[in-house]
Amino acid sequence: MVASGRPSAPCGKRCRIGCRDSRPGAGTSGLVRFENVGLRYGMGPEVLKDISFSIAPRSFQYLTGPSGAGKTTLMRLVLMALQPTRGLVHLFGKDVSRLDAATLTAFRRRMGVVFQDFRLLDHLTLYENVALPLRVLGKEEASYRAEVVELLRWVGLGERMHAVPPVLSGGEKQRAAIARALIGRPELVLADEPTGNVDPALGRRLLRLFMELQSLGTAVVIATHDLGLMELYDAPRLVLADGHLHVDA
Repeated sequence: MVASGRPSAPCGKRCRIGCRDSRPGAGTSGLVRFENVGLRYGMGPEVLKDISFSIAPRSFQYLTGPSGAGKTTLMRLVLMALQPTRGLVHLFGKDVSRLDAATLTAFRRRMGVVFQDFRLLDHLTLYENVALPLRVLGKEEASYRAEVVELLRWVGLGERMHAVPPVLSGGEKQRAAIARALIGRPELVLADEPTGNVDPALGRRLLRLFMELQSLGTAVVIATHDLGLMELYDAPRLVLADGHLHVDA
């Protein structure tokens, strides 16, 4: 188990990070459910076979397996960036094959993603990078400025909010990517190898951030092949190997 010393949770008139269970599908039906999902590219063999698992609200899980096992591919299926070849995918209680484009877009906004390569824009400050998802939605800065500042402070970047990514360390970029993933108050956060490019001490700090996030009510799935990281905090593991998935509780 990770030692104490978690960052303090953001506070104020309302929790700015915890999920909201009042939205459809956020209750007992679960956030994500895969049933016998398969994926192949073109006429090739299936790369994912009979994948079945679920993600419950406020849960914490690891998605693990050797490099090249398909962890990122599975995450892309959850995000609906890929279409399965067969099987059923339910998001927020709905069969995604029956949803129109507008609903799929709305569902994607209920999920936050921490990409392995950060995907920060070098010409924008950290503040601007974190605020970008809200700017794209046409929101006025006055409606989100305090929230962006609070998030950056929560991940330990309050003094760096006006810096641009090229002058930051890998760990600072990773924490900025986490803040950006949270700005939309997602019900589910998917993190793809978030500790893969940082030293063990910073990896533990990042894990504490995700643990704190889960304690605030957001479901978290961390894709990793770092056994040392998983030993720090005991949680169910979705183990992917040879195209098959099994759950190690």
